[in-house]
Amino acid sequence: MQRHIVQWVLLGACLAVAAALPLVASNYVLRLATIVAMYAVLAQSWNFIGGLAGYPSFATAAFFGLGAYVSAVMQAKGMPMLATWGAACIAAGIFAGLVGGAILHLRGHYFAIASLVIAEVLREIVNTTPDLTGGGMGLNLPVIKGNVTAQAQFFYHAMLGMLAIAFAAALLVHHGKIGFALRCIKQNEDAASILGVNAYFYKSIAFVLSAVFVGGAGAIYASWTHYIDPTDVFDVLLSVKPLVMVLLGGVGTLLGPVVGAFILLLLEEVVWRNFLTIHAAVLGVIIVALVLFLPNGLMPLLVRLVGGRGQKAGGPA
Repeated sequence: MQRHIVQWVLLGACLAVAAALPLVASNYVLRLATIVAMYAVLAQSWNFIGGLAGYPSFATAAFFGLGAYVSAVMQAKGMPMLATWGAACIAAGIFAGLVGGAILHLRGHYFAIASLVIAEVLREIVNTTPDLTGGGMGLNLPVIKGNVTAQAQFFYHAMLGMLAIAFAAALLVHHGKIGFALRCIKQNEDAASILGVNAYFYKSIAFVLSAVFVGGAGAIYASWTHYIDPTDVFDVLLSVKPLVMVLLGGVGTLLGPVVGAFILLLLEEVVWRNFLTIHAAVLGVIIVALVLFLPNGLMPLLVRLVGGRGQKAGGPA
């Protein structure tokens, strides 16, 4: 019970800071905050299939790029921006449902490899359809009206809203029948099936959930940057970073992906500034060290620390 109270207190504090941020932050800080929110959406989405079900998916880049291109192409045809964001979520979810039917019977590294290939296939499709997608030259998106500050605030709130929706879905899943079924599948899929859990059905739900919000984040990102190309939105790092963020925050936890997103961006900024030429190698070493010494992530440790202080301050119950 106390653990849940601590989590809600931390969540409330984070929401209060996030809501007040545009009032005091510079455009640079808002840019970083938007990236954190985007990272958190990717990590929270990956947590459905990777953290709860235990399936190591590397399809995040595919869903992100698909959402970005669906939104960009529709906007280029004259569709309203907000409508294209919704269409991107739907398209990513439908695509995940179709692809999941083909690869969710695989397990372990077989599933990981199959999911990794999806982004490469979509990248090639985009490259070979220049009349529709711009091909390798990329695609320009319409610029929304407003000054730089107004745009920074708008896209920050948009990405934060997507994170709020993803988090609400995660909350329902974690404390509902779907979350229980996914945790059973992670522990022992064969035993779960024997006990009556429809493993394929629940895995499919998790895979679709891992795509819907990522597609929306990709659409918002495309509108935010006003330009996308296959190399950017189908970057393999978009599939690797969510896994790293969940490992840093806490696999299968509710707030862990958000914490991991903040930590990863902080590490990226600090390391990039101080080790410009070798920042990727230094960042990799730091992340490996954190995962080795904190295998359960930082979120469980944070909850124990805050909870322990509360017990000392309040005394025995």
